[in-house]
Amino acid sequence: MKQLVALLIVFFAAVTPASAACLSQAQARDAVASGKAAPLGAVAGRAGGEIVKAQLCQQGGGYVYKLSVLKGGKVTTVTVNASR
Repeated sequence: MKQLVALLIVFFAAVTPASAACLSQAQARDAVASGKAAPLGAVAGRAGGEIVKAQLCQQGGGYVYKLSVLKGGKVTTVTVNASR
């Protein structure tokens, strides 16, 4: 199972273009550290499955996590509010 998850992470990193509204890892750390965005662990329960990829993005004046979630053998994209 871990090999499948690792393969999916590599696959999605290779084929999913970065959205202009999504933050770099350094920007995401700063947004969480400043309290503007919730840490991933605080919202992970709302994903509905196993998170295989996560991006913190700005949307509508706030923050959201765009998550690739493995559930029932399928990967889907879920958007979860991350604004505080």
